[in-house]
This record gives sequence, structure tokens and C-alpha cells, in this order.
Amino acid sequence: MNEDELIVREILGGDQEAFCRLIRNHEKLVYHMVSRVIDNREDREDLCQEIFLKVYRKLPGFRFQSRLSTWIATVAYRTALNYLKRHKKRQTSSLDDVGHAMAIPQPASDQHLDQTVISQQVHRMIRQLPEKYRIVISLYHLEEMPYAEIAQTCDMPEGTVKNYIFRARKLLKEKLEKLYKREELL
Repeated sequence: MNEDELIVREILGGDQEAFCRLIRNHEKLVYHMVSRVIDNREDREDLCQEIFLKVYRKLPGFRFQSRLSTWIATVAYRTALNYLKRHKKRQTSSLDDVGHAMAIPQPASDQHLDQTVISQQVHRMIRQLPEKYRIVISLYHLEEMPYAEIAQTCDMPEGTVKNYIFRARKLLKEKLEKLYKREELL
């Protein structure tokens, strides 16, 4: 029996500490999924709580046809999309929200400053991508999910996932090239 099966059995057996472990193990994944769809920080936090309640309620129906993390990511993604549909508008985030969501540590020396600045710019640009690209590139690069799991999570063919990642990278490259050409002129 693997760790996922064990934790699910413990939760279904009434072990509250097991559910707390499940939350700790998957809270970053859920937050990343939600933050790729929902811009407002307070809404993201509320939605994350709602997602874990939904996971708890639906856990008896989980049949291990996929990894537990993939199933939780799917619940998070679909819940976030449904939230957007209910509110029928895309919210814009403030710079504080973007900084909070990305939480990039400050460099220990000037040597790392350039890399940190570039990383922050890339994260901001990812947030500006169309939703379909933003989600797949985040799952692939930040959550390190394989193509098949992303396809299952987002309910799309694996070829579409690869295509979206390719297009997202291309858009990011174009934006970065524009930014750095503009900065070189200053």
C-alpha cells in the first residue's frame, strides 16, 4: 500500500490528523492551481478552503485511477473555473497580490540580484498569459507534473497540453525579448 492509499484509508477511518497531513502535503499545489485562475488573494484563500472541504466530501469516491495529487489538482482547477463562471468577471490583481503569490526570496548577495529580478519578471509575465497557457505552464514548470497528468487535470488531450506549453513559452520569450530590448535602450 502506498502513502496515498494509506492516508485516504486513515481519513475515511475518521483520522483527523491524516486529513491535516493531506492538507499540508497538497496545500501548495492547490494554492498554485487557484492562483493561476483567481487573482484576488482573499478569494484564493477562501477558495482553497472550499476545495479541501470538497476533497474531504468526495474522498470516499476516489478510486486511485490516478495519483491523489492529480485528483486534488483536478478538483482545485475545476472549482476555480466554476468560481470564475459564477462571478462572470476576471479580477485584476494588485502588485501586492502578485508579489505575495510568487513569494520570491530576496537574494543573499548582489551576485544573485539579476537572476532574482529576471525570475520575478517571468512570474509576472506568466500571470499575464491567457488562462489556458498560464495553467499548463505553471503545472509543468512549477508543479513539475508530467504531460499526462496535466492533460487529466485540465481535461484536455496530451497533445493540446504540449501545444499550450510551447505557445506559452513562445509568448514569454517574445515578452522578455521586448522587455530587455526596451531596457537596453534606456
